[in-house]
Amino acid sequence: MSANGAADLLTMNCSLVERMLTGFVASEVRRVGFERVVLGVSGGIDSTIVAALAARALGPRNVCGVRMPYKTSSDETMRHSQLVVDWLGIDSITLSISGAVDAYFADHPDASPLRRANKMARERMATLYDQSAAQNALVLGTSNKTELLLGYGTQFGDMASAINPIGDLYKTQVRQLSRHMGVPDEIIAKSPTADLWVGQTDEGELGFTYDAVDRLLVLLVDQRHRTEEAVAAGFDRSFVERVSRMVRRSQYKRRLPLIAKISTRTIDRDFRYARDWGT
Repeated sequence: MSANGAADLLTMNCSLVERMLTGFVASEVRRVGFERVVLGVSGGIDSTIVAALAARALGPRNVCGVRMPYKTSSDETMRHSQLVVDWLGIDSITLSISGAVDAYFADHPDASPLRRANKMARERMATLYDQSAAQNALVLGTSNKTELLLGYGTQFGDMASAINPIGDLYKTQVRQLSRHMGVPDEIIAKSPTADLWVGQTDEGELGFTYDAVDRLLVLLVDQRHRTEEAVAAGFDRSFVERVSRMVRRSQYKRRLPLIAKISTRTIDRDFRYARDWGT
């Protein structure tokens, strides 16, 4: 299969996927006794599609989009997040993280951009979990499959959640589903960004596009191609090797903390039941 042909593997039946994911949200939220969810709403495509799925699964009034700006957050982020809230008719709340983040780094003025970005992501997740307690709600995750495989996210930050509806959708598939579900065009068309600093974009930071890496990942992960096969399909060897390293090195982010085995039934090794174990 060629690199261009790999795009066909990413095409999906969006009507079916929408039904599966709304059913997943409704079932998994209610299974553990909740009716309400909270999620960070940034005005980006990932959080928008998760909010849309939740609103259709549970009803808009059972969804709260939490806007968590930092002082350098762009006007576009605030405008687009409000657009999402208005489009879906969901509840919303705005809680700035500037004070908490700046108070911490007042004692660490030489902190790198990476440390600051990770702190912002974890501060936002701490805020979401506090709101989950305040609103008796579950936290929905908004990390897509591309981000999770590449490790492009903060452990216990934006990668944390109770359930994640889009964790098995590549970024290009998130775009497909978003078009199907009527997400506003300006959100679909915008450059993906975590808005962690002025001018930051995902693809600029990664050094490649989501379209290109999704075509590669679907071969490496879903089709289990080896490096030589991916190169034969038309991908540059250095690109294949770099992406493969990113997937390998970020494995620790995609699993529970490694637990030393002492007993006969160790969590995540021998005790692997789903969330509904015992029900």
